[in-house]
Amino acid sequence: MAEFSDLDGFRAALASLPQQDSTALSGAAERNGQLTKPPGALGRLEDVAQWYAAWRGNPAPRITAPQIIVFAGNHGVAAQGVSAFPPEVTEQMVMNFQHGGAAINQLARVAGAHLDVHALELDRPTDDFTEGPAMSETDMVAALTAGWDAVRADTDLLVVGEMGIGNTTPAAALSAALLGGEAEDWTGRGTGVDDAGLLNKTRVVAEGLALHKGQGDGIETLRRLGGRELAAMVGAIARARALRIPVILDGFICTSAAACLAYTRDGALDHCIAGHMSAEGAHPRLLEALDKEPLLTLGLRLGEASGAALAINIVKAAVECHSGMATFAEAGVSGA
Repeated sequence: MAEFSDLDGFRAALASLPQQDSTALSGAAERNGQLTKPPGALGRLEDVAQWYAAWRGNPAPRITAPQIIVFAGNHGVAAQGVSAFPPEVTEQMVMNFQHGGAAINQLARVAGAHLDVHALELDRPTDDFTEGPAMSETDMVAALTAGWDAVRADTDLLVVGEMGIGNTTPAAALSAALLGGEAEDWTGRGTGVDDAGLLNKTRVVAEGLALHKGQGDGIETLRRLGGRELAAMVGAIARARALRIPVILDGFICTSAAACLAYTRDGALDHCIAGHMSAEGAHPRLLEALDKEPLLTLGLRLGEASGAALAINIVKAAVECHSGMATFAEAGVSGA
């Protein structure tokens, strides 16, 4: 169960999160130098494998239990017409996830990952952030706790994703509030709003920024401008760090939520890697600000953890090459 009961308790939990295992990192680097390949021949896969080993505390790890968690939430700001779809689609898509009919169900199966779906009070949207904070502290803590408690203890690679009509609007507002710039720099078309819809959405983000920007750290900014599913992703990412579970970040919405951790505690995302660069226009800028180079660029803009789920097999491949390949000595191959 969660180890905090208020936001200050969550901040304290962030302050005590573990660091990577330097001994495992050294061992992984040494092993990488002995594998039957020219130095650097596997490119970035070598870096990914060593990063994974350092967080698992094992110089030759394996991935056997990846987990994908999709959190769903509804937003009061959606009533201002910021999405091309109505809010009831959130609940309908949750049902689709539960019946195995969504893209993420297929991608989870291909990746050999356990998929969990958590709907967070869909009948009670967050408050409209143009009128006040999106969540009370009680609601924010409940969402963080839902994410924290959703991570399985035996998970060895975590992906978190979201479903929530209108949630590119809070994602844009969070990014602008944390990283600076104007509303139009961060606001995109999301599910495909037209030009008039984009102007309206940008107006809503600007109003939220005017009310909430500069009012606190990343966690407080999340409370004011975010949503339950974004907060739950933050709780899950933090819990993964506590358990030394590496995390693959999904698209713009997931990354904007993760940024709230980075802007609360330095190094809070060191156990995270970017799964992909989405087609949402502001995502590349957000990844650059967080110093996260994406593994994939496929033009995706679906959400629901789809891009990160695709990247699971990339990370698996990196780890299998690292841990499964023979060394020169084991294979009886002459080294350089």
